[in-house]
Amino acid sequence: MTFFNILAILLCLSASFSYLNYRYLRLPTTIGLMFIALLMSLCLLGLGRLGISVDRDAEILLRSVDFNQALMHGMLGFLLFAGALHIDLNDLASEKWVVSIFAIGSVIISTFVVGFLTWWVLDSLGLSIPLRYSLLFGALISPTDPVAVIGILKISGAPKALQTKISGESLFNDGIGVVVFLVLTGLVSGNMRIELDSIASLFLKEALGGVLFGVASGWVAYRALKSVDDYHVELLITLALVTGGYAAAEALEISGPIAIVVAGLMIGNHGRLFAMSETTRDRLDAFWELVDEILNAVLFVLIGLEVLVLEFTALYLVAGMSAIVIVLFARYISVAVPMGLMMPFLPLSHRTIKIMTWGGLRGGISVAMALSIAPDRSRNVIVAMTYAVVVFSILVQGSTFGRMVRAQAQRA
Repeated sequence: MTFFNILAILLCLSASFSYLNYRYLRLPTTIGLMFIALLMSLCLLGLGRLGISVDRDAEILLRSVDFNQALMHGMLGFLLFAGALHIDLNDLASEKWVVSIFAIGSVIISTFVVGFLTWWVLDSLGLSIPLRYSLLFGALISPTDPVAVIGILKISGAPKALQTKISGESLFNDGIGVVVFLVLTGLVSGNMRIELDSIASLFLKEALGGVLFGVASGWVAYRALKSVDDYHVELLITLALVTGGYAAAEALEISGPIAIVVAGLMIGNHGRLFAMSETTRDRLDAFWELVDEILNAVLFVLIGLEVLVLEFTALYLVAGMSAIVIVLFARYISVAVPMGLMMPFLPLSHRTIKIMTWGGLRGGISVAMALSIAPDRSRNVIVAMTYAVVVFSILVQGSTFGRMVRAQAQRA
């Protein structure tokens, strides 16, 4: 199947599901699209069990799409840039310690809590996998997904300071999570030795290199934007920044996600204030909002349809349900411990712990990393658990997050 045919089918499905959601369900777009796609997938599987093999055609389509490649090396740069473009740098600076500690410390704490608990639970279920694979699951499921988080935050009604904490954490812990995942993948495959200096070197190269490259590429784009006054050219410059910047970061083996987030923050703040006319700002916002909405729609439809190519058994389903509880518990611990240490020095409340725990949504990035693991039995268990956590996170946590925020606000 050609790339154009795949794109045509996905866009037609996204448009159809968006229409159905708008007319009948009235759910937040990301939640509604994923719910309808998941429902359609289950219907196709049901028809397949009845001997009507329509699910085979859909399965062929999905197997033609490399989910990891499409998201991690295609959509992600655009989605991260669009999200970072609207983050106020002054607000982010006021929450810098909270965001930094959550983006790094919470991911590492959660990785180990999830890893060890998953290893123990799977062994109890008779699905034992090596501890290193359990830790790999912890690494891929611990980062909150900026695509899912920012989409829900827009309609949550959360206070601005809380929105900055959650969105800032999700934008940066994505890059940190990918680095931790790469380290553990190297250990699992045997391509990396367990040595502190090699792990620290990789971490610094990926994370710090991503920040420095993001600053450099963002500054170049900012200077180019400042020297012209034509929104057509300026939009092209931002597109070049995202595509060229992400590709260059990957070629240099540094974190593309972190680089694009930093560049997006620069353009969204200094670029917006000092290098753009009012017309360009309006056009830029409209363009990137449209890109964000279209790619979000396609991504969440893909997540919903992905169930057609996953291997699910009753035991895998139990493992998935257990993983949901484990991940929520680990999220609570990874938020509560750093926040407890910061409370004497920063104005934080216990309500923030509950909201950040429930607002830590997982999405397509976790699925993409799970699908990138080399195929074997351990990988099948990890993919099934990842999918269960992502579906619960988006459909249940995402749909109730706004109500939780409002309920906590009323108790304040």
